[in-house]
Amino acid sequence: MSTAANAPKAGIVVVGSLNADLTIYTDRLPKPGETVHGNGFAVNPGGKSANQAVAASKLGGDVSLIGAVGEDSNGTMLLDSTASAGVDVSRVRRSGTATGVAVISVDSSGENSIIISAGANGTLAPADVEPAAFSDAAVVCLCLEVGTDTVVAAAQAGHDAGATVLLNLSPYAEVPEELVRLSDVLLVNAHEAALFLGNEAGIPSADADAEAWEPVRSRFADRGMQRVLVTLGAQGSVVLDSSARGEDRITRIEPTRVTAVDTTGAGDAFTGGVAARLAAGDSLADAAAFASVAAALAATKKGTQAAYPSAAEVGELRQQAGLG
Repeated sequence: MSTAANAPKAGIVVVGSLNADLTIYTDRLPKPGETVHGNGFAVNPGGKSANQAVAASKLGGDVSLIGAVGEDSNGTMLLDSTASAGVDVSRVRRSGTATGVAVISVDSSGENSIIISAGANGTLAPADVEPAAFSDAAVVCLCLEVGTDTVVAAAQAGHDAGATVLLNLSPYAEVPEELVRLSDVLLVNAHEAALFLGNEAGIPSADADAEAWEPVRSRFADRGMQRVLVTLGAQGSVVLDSSARGEDRITRIEPTRVTAVDTTGAGDAFTGGVAARLAAGDSLADAAAFASVAAALAATKKGTQAAYPSAAEVGELRQQAGLG
């Protein structure tokens, strides 16, 4: 019989960014030097880490967030929105620096371009990463919208606590080998995968079979990454698991077909979904399959956090799609 003392850890700790998303909608994205008309504007809560925390919480996770926001209205908006989704924000620090912002353009097909300004996110430091925050963590979720030294400190704290360290290598940057060593699961898109491996031409096309992905899996393993998720946008994702045997080393996750309205936060919904299901004890492939549906649902509405689905909504769409 399980007791509180020996029950498995199930918490999720997300360390990183909170941004105010300044989003303008337009029929098409402008070319360099071109001005186009917009047809809507919104200020919404965002930031990769805040988004991932909210997504994981809405999907049933027990989530806490470590970050920094300014002493301004955007900071208050972010704290309120994240807390209202059930995330513990007691370790989000108020800073004298303005809250980070993201300037986002979204076209009529839901595609986007984003520029971020770190603001208070840039003040988050290793000293903010206290080991006590990780005592109940099953999963630690990280991205690169805060300083690398802070990300390494969080990965070390998660590793020391026995948690699965999930590193979303976005926005892409070269990372120290120490961070690679401390990360248990790497989450990248195809472009980030190519940059990490140093071979722009080596990532297979979206319709490639498992045999084509085998050299990619092998190169990731050579870099020290045994478990990798490569997202392919509207084409689904691929799980590369060098710790598995035989055919289970490479698993293709088919996309969930929806009509996309805004894809801005879909990647973060995917990451949050993976974190939630890993914390619940799912395999990496099962977690990715669940997260794929969550990300698809997120793309059917405008905005990021407000668009994220509940676990019940994901379950309903999985049933409709015959996915269990």
